[in-house]
Amino acid sequence: MENFLTDNEDILFYLEHTDLDRIIRLKEDDFKEAERFPHAPKDEKDARENYRLVLSIIGEICGEFIAPAAAQVDEEGPVLENNQVRLNPKTRKALDMFAQADLMGFCLPRQYGGLNMPTTILSMAAEIIARADASFLNFGLQQDIALTINKFASPEQKQAVLPRLCSGEWDSSMILTEPDAGSDLQAVNLKAVPGEDGNWYLTGVKRFITNGCGTVGLVLARSEDQGEGRSVRGARGLSFFLYERDDKMIIRRLEHKLGIHGSPTCELQFNRAPAQLVGERQRGLTKYTMWLMNNARLGIAAQAVGIAEAAYREADRYAAKRVQFGIPVRTLPAVFEMLTEMKVSIEAGRSLLYETARFVDLKETLEEYSDGHPDEKGAIIEEKKKYAKLAGFFTPLVKAYTTEMANKVAYDAIQIHGGTGYMKEFNAERHYRDARITNIYEGTTQLQVVAAIGPVTSGIAQGILDEYDRGAYPYAPQLLEKIRAARKLFDEALEYAKAYKAEGDFLSYHSRRLVEMAADLIIAYLLLRDAAHSARKLKVAAIFIAKMPSRIEANRSFILSEEGTLIKNYPEVINQAGG
Repeated sequence: MENFLTDNEDILFYLEHTDLDRIIRLKEDDFKEAERFPHAPKDEKDARENYRLVLSIIGEICGEFIAPAAAQVDEEGPVLENNQVRLNPKTRKALDMFAQADLMGFCLPRQYGGLNMPTTILSMAAEIIARADASFLNFGLQQDIALTINKFASPEQKQAVLPRLCSGEWDSSMILTEPDAGSDLQAVNLKAVPGEDGNWYLTGVKRFITNGCGTVGLVLARSEDQGEGRSVRGARGLSFFLYERDDKMIIRRLEHKLGIHGSPTCELQFNRAPAQLVGERQRGLTKYTMWLMNNARLGIAAQAVGIAEAAYREADRYAAKRVQFGIPVRTLPAVFEMLTEMKVSIEAGRSLLYETARFVDLKETLEEYSDGHPDEKGAIIEEKKKYAKLAGFFTPLVKAYTTEMANKVAYDAIQIHGGTGYMKEFNAERHYRDARITNIYEGTTQLQVVAAIGPVTSGIAQGILDEYDRGAYPYAPQLLEKIRAARKLFDEALEYAKAYKAEGDFLSYHSRRLVEMAADLIIAYLLLRDAAHSARKLKVAAIFIAKMPSRIEANRSFILSEEGTLIKNYPEVINQAGG
């Protein structure tokens, strides 16, 4: 039987070697739940065995059912009938299989029927699922929405919704985007008006809503009125609402997309639809939506790694079978270099993904633990701040890196196939189409750079690089020196760019180059750290580090020598009549 966990040695490597013990103890509150719930772990070893068991179940469902059905789901997709979405039968069956295996409450507390899994394990699960079918978003997306409800909703709201999400009876959607409010969510116009019955009433249109047919949704809407029909503009006027499907919301259309065809992307019209306020008024964007989107961005990073893994495997299989000039093309240097670069870049992205998830887990579990143990709060507050900053930096970093990586790997997979890769009979073209959305939705790569450049210029990036550098690497002194030499080039370029901060758009113009340099250095240290456990990982690190300094040197050289040519000249270039 095919199993997408057990056939992936790299995920198994991280499942064994990722430092999860403290996260497990915090998540399990020192294993007190073992007394209340029969399946709760009794110690760290028990928890890890449970993680592997659950991931193996997911891997089996993905390998035996979801992946073989992916091409058919892509071809047929969901259907809109009488303003109702009918999921593809294969998608519906997969969701039922997950529900029957009690997987739908993956990260939720056991009191609601969940499994209480950490984010790191969720990232592994999401990657496995995305490798099978990138459009099967309902599983990962439901965790983001359910976790947001669990963190911010009232006890009554949680009790009403979360058990049904855990059982699979209900599904969910994140309802943010509008026709005129994509990346700029401050421009949201959907109106929320309070009623005398305690509900709020939503009126307006939302667009590009993944699984907009979900039973419940979290809706960002404009709640504040200045009087005389004028709304408070910007983020201050927005609040967050819990909406349950009724006849006051119409699904107007399903979008016809380039990829992820199995996932319904809906346009929704609200006609005074009743909803409940979540948390405080006016915090809808700045607190609740940002928390939700950061979790979703980590999920997209996992999705990207899964797509890349699928595309690489297709390319490697084809290259081994395809004979040209009397030999398999996999043995040609031009091809095996591409395959090796694809494989190394996937493992680089995976190392960054799981490190990010680990930081998010530490941030969230420390926060939950301190809330439940006020007598110990002072002792952990600084540590909580540290991991909050790291999670805030690594989340946009990993989203940018892995999604761009997935697009490149999927592109190269078609190239290795040659003309056959362009044909729908092969999976390579589907992976290429599916990858394209990952560096767009939940914030484009350009927006991730905007989010990551602050921590790069403020010293957060330098702090974590220093921490990695203090590790012990006696097995690879030469590789360590290469990283340190590249670090000096990065520091030089960063200081130069910061010195010119007042010079118009100079720093902003070079932000992507600086963020990419930081990502390269972080990944180099992570791969070198992994090499302590594996001779093969040392070879992966060596290949990555061999090219990494040249990329950093190229960016440094351009930043230091470039005289603002593009900034000075772009208006005349792009504004040419007829251009």
